[in-house]
Formats: sequence, C-alpha cells, structure tokens
Amino acid sequence: MQSNSGAGAGAPDDGAADRLAIDAAEVSPAAADPVVAAVTAALDLLCAHATDAGAGVTGAVRIDRIAALERLRATVAAAQNTETVAFAQDQVEEHITRGDIDPAKVGRGVADQIALACRISPSSGSRRLNTARILHSDLSGVHGLLAEGRISEDTAGRVVSETRHLTPELRRAVDAQVVAAGIDRLSPARAAATAKDLAYRADKAGYLARGRTARKDRRIGLRPAPDTMAVLTGYLPVEQGVACLAALRRHADTLVGAGGELRSRDQVMADTLVERVTGQVRATDVNVEVGIVLPVDALIDPDSTATAQIVGHGPVPAGIARDILAGTEGKRWWRRLFARPKNGPLIGCDPKRRLFSGVLDMLIRIRDGDRCRDPFCEAHARQIDHIDRARSSGPTSYVNGRAVCVRGNQTREIPGWRVELVHDGLGDEPHTVRTTTPTGHTYVSRAGPP
Repeated sequence: MQSNSGAGAGAPDDGAADRLAIDAAEVSPAAADPVVAAVTAALDLLCAHATDAGAGVTGAVRIDRIAALERLRATVAAAQNTETVAFAQDQVEEHITRGDIDPAKVGRGVADQIALACRISPSSGSRRLNTARILHSDLSGVHGLLAEGRISEDTAGRVVSETRHLTPELRRAVDAQVVAAGIDRLSPARAAATAKDLAYRADKAGYLARGRTARKDRRIGLRPAPDTMAVLTGYLPVEQGVACLAALRRHADTLVGAGGELRSRDQVMADTLVERVTGQVRATDVNVEVGIVLPVDALIDPDSTATAQIVGHGPVPAGIARDILAGTEGKRWWRRLFARPKNGPLIGCDPKRRLFSGVLDMLIRIRDGDRCRDPFCEAHARQIDHIDRARSSGPTSYVNGRAVCVRGNQTREIPGWRVELVHDGLGDEPHTVRTTTPTGHTYVSRAGPP
C-alpha cells in the first residue's frame, strides 16, 4: 500500500459532484473589509436580477444589459487579478519574514490558497496566478483594456498565452503593439493571432524554442463524459496528431460500406483506436480490472433506481452495472464492492487478493473516487495520506487515510496548513476532512456516496 504523510512523500470538471461533495465553509478573517462588503452588496443585487429579469423591457434594453454585464465580467476579472498578485506578494514577504520556510520553498502554497478561494483545482490556481502576474507586470496595456471592460478575460488570456516565451522586456514592447493594433475591436481568435504574429516578430528564435519545449509536455488524459462514456485525449506534436487521425480514417474507409459493416465511420475509428492501443482483436475484449461499487439493495432488486460507481469514472445506472457484471466480452475482472443501502459506507468486497495493505489502499481509493480529496482538486489520486500524520502516531487505517495527489500531499506540510478529520464515515455522515489554510480559511471535503 502507498501511504505517505511527510513532505518527502512527493507533490489536476464533470461528474465530480457525484464522487466528492465539497463545502467551502470559509472563515473570513477580513469580513469587515469595505471592498468585500461592497462586492457582497453588488452580488446580492445581481443575484436578485439573475432570478428575475423583470418585465416590460424592450429587446434593445436587454441587449444593453447583456453588454454591460459582459463588461462587468471583464472588470471583475481584472480586479481579481490585481488582488491575486497582491496576495501572492504579501505571502512571499510573510514567508521571508517568518524564516521558518526553506528558501527554496518560499511562495509554495500561495496558488493553492488562491485555488481554494476560487473553487478551482491547484493546477488551475497556478495558471491563474501566473496569468495575473504577467498581465500586472508585463502586459499592463492589455490589463487596462480588461479593467475597462473593452476586452474579455478570454482575449486577455490568449494574449498571455501567445507571449509566454518572451522576456519581460519584449513582452512589454509587444503589449504596446497589441494595444495599438486595436485588439478591443477584434474577436478573441483574431486578437490571439495578432499577438502571436507580433510575438513571433519580437523573438523568432524564442518562438521556435517554445515549440520544441512544448513537445516535451506530450501526454494522455481521460475524463468522464455523459451517458456512461469517457473522453480520451492526446496532447501530441501536431504531425503525430494528424498522422493518428489520418491512419484511423484510412482504416475506417476500407471497412465502411463494404462486407456488411454495420458500424458508422466514427464507430469504426473509435473501436480501431482501442484495439490498436490495447493490442486486442476487438475493442470489446479489453482485459482490465474495474471496481464497481454497488449498493446491496440495487444488487438484489432489479427495479432499484440506485446508481453504481465505476471507480475512476463516476456514476452509472445500476442496470448498466448489472449488465456489465453479467455479460462481459473478453477477459475482464470486475471487483465488486458492496455498500449499505441508501448510500451507506463500503461494507465488503469480493474475497480476492486479500493482502490487507492492498485491500485497504483499494477501499480508500474507491471511497474517494480515486481522486484527490483536497477540495476542488479532482486530480488523479497518486498517494494515500495520513490525515493524522504517521509521525504523530496517526494510524494507518481506513478512517485516517485519504487519497491525494502529490502536490496536495506536499502542500499540507507547509507551515500554517492543517488537515483534520471531522467524520469517520462509518455512520450516517460521510467521511469528512477539514483543511485550514494559513489565512485561517477552512474548506470541508466530503467523500461522495459509493
């Protein structure tokens, strides 16, 4: 079993709500702040309007309202960027002043706090912080257009992306050129193309180096899709991506419309992808072990409306889970895990591979959906963390374990962070963990019903 709790143990859409229910119950140390009060008052007003737009208003007025709200969206994004940069600067200065953090780790955990406040994953928080820093320090002209509501957050983000490879000095020069080119009158796509052209002219060698560096980031991803489907993606060099698609199309063209092939072209391409990646003769013959969590009442009652959970994917109707268990093709191993009726905790599993550590690791991952339990993270679980640290005599147990990503396991070791168990998940309440950040804000993570 992989069980880590120390910093040395290592370092992210949707279906998430069915896997992990999260409350962000924030303690607000700055509740009396006038800016927070003003924003909250504005939110109350807009919230009322969001549920009732009123009657007796012309279409022209509604278009004006839509345009004004779009400008507001941009201005709010710019204001949030400014606060993000200021918070990061304050935190770095505090880390240096306190002196209890390794100099190499100064600033670590800042993006994670921003992510929690924004209810996004830590990796998204890092990207948002980096974008805010670039706009604030190097693309002040673009940031000014955003603050005035003259360009969208999407347009500003695209300009940042197209100029990432430039030095700060060159980026500032391109900033002036981009504003002079009138990107506030262009679509996001054309604005990005303009920034891309100007960035290339500013540093041709750097642009080529950026392309070569990006190739090192090639990767594969998987995310749940509606109706018990999944989306498999590949981030590949362009020529490889084109070659893959072309090969699948050529193969599909040899089958569709010939020899009584009943599948569509897209179906043949999808099946061929699975067959070539797995090495199986047929796409339906994949050899894989999948955990299906099924309430006992759904297992014995064919009319049950309960849902099952396919670990790593999310909920599926119990009827489909029963179909999978009863009628698989090829060599498949389905590890059936049973829960109490009405979304109770896990109560048992098939008596296979009964090494205690292996089963314990598996049960924790299944309880947590094989996803990181840090609020809003949703990254694939890489480690099992001791909630009550092992070095503090915390037990290696089902209750004291939580699935985390590498980053989440490292972040909790930063001074000022605290993770604690609220409910053990063995009764009516789900397994619940509370995270407290250095600013005193708290966020609660509840394991979703199996």
